[in-house]
Amino acid sequence: MSELNPLPLEALHAELGGKMVPFAGYSMPVQYPMGVMAEHLHCRSEAGLFDVSHMGQVIVRGADAASALERLIPADVAGLGAGRQRYGVLMQPDGGVADDLMFANRSDHFYLVVNGACKYQDMEILKAGLSGCEVTLLDDRALLALQGPKAEAVLADLLPAVAQMRFMDSQIFDWMGAELWISRSGYTGEDGFEISVPEDRAEDLARALLAHPAVAPIGLGARDSLRLEAGMPLYGQDLTPDISPVVAGLGWSISKARRAGGPRAGGFPGAEPLLQELMDGPANIRMGLRPEGRAPMRAGVELYHSVDATAPIGRITSGGFGPSVGAPIAMGIVPAELAPGTTIYGEVRGKRLPVTLATLPFHTPRYKR
Repeated sequence: MSELNPLPLEALHAELGGKMVPFAGYSMPVQYPMGVMAEHLHCRSEAGLFDVSHMGQVIVRGADAASALERLIPADVAGLGAGRQRYGVLMQPDGGVADDLMFANRSDHFYLVVNGACKYQDMEILKAGLSGCEVTLLDDRALLALQGPKAEAVLADLLPAVAQMRFMDSQIFDWMGAELWISRSGYTGEDGFEISVPEDRAEDLARALLAHPAVAPIGLGARDSLRLEAGMPLYGQDLTPDISPVVAGLGWSISKARRAGGPRAGGFPGAEPLLQELMDGPANIRMGLRPEGRAPMRAGVELYHSVDATAPIGRITSGGFGPSVGAPIAMGIVPAELAPGTTIYGEVRGKRLPVTLATLPFHTPRYKR
């Protein structure tokens, strides 16, 4: 653990009984005494507080920052209104996906949140690709996520105006002298908020939120099962340099303005093959999977048409137990012609076990529109 970066709230996690594990170069809580299953269900019914300060927070400034970002991201950056946030994928020169991210229009600049394991690589790509822009990776702010059906009521006790925010709004608030950057978004399939807070005020804010009876601390274990139930891809597993946004089921992130025939079609790395794949339809696609029985199938399990097929047709990219579903669930890359309800087989320890293809998500998101 001594070689890992500590989170700003390391002492608070210890006080709360967090079990720390290595993740993305940081020492992070995987669970608390409540346990992964209970934490998951608490977030679905109450509100959970996540420390996601390992994520990269980036500021992009420049007179033509929107157009510059569109050279790297196949989204409608220029059409994003002030105070709004959007999902995007950061493309590599070879057409692969370097990372997925959120970007917000803050009127005179853009605020990006990128994955913790990719943030230094992302900075190289951003600085090389955004000529004429100032690109800064912040090191003085923590990031918290408050998620669950009671998240609005909890945060509104501290900041009443957040109740007026819609899904994917991004606004700046003052809380007891601390400037909070708040978006109504998250990674659980529940309503909630992500809150950037000055590092030296992170513990004050965390304690204020945890003081509410509806709030419990939630670790990485439940964060993973929550996003899996919500059908959300994890970069490095369900979306990689070898799994395109179209194959990953993220074709919607390629805005109409950037597609063939759009006013700003292409112009980003890998545009030609990606837009062609979008028009033709991919040969393979990310789908939901429901293994039979109670044993989960994890990432890496190979999938077969039948119990005696010699060649795999795909593989599981994420898998585990879905506490809200009450059964094992998974996501995987399979031939696009296979329909939901089709039975295929996953090979676990030399045995072929039945898996039923399912539509995503397993848990219907409950965002405030």
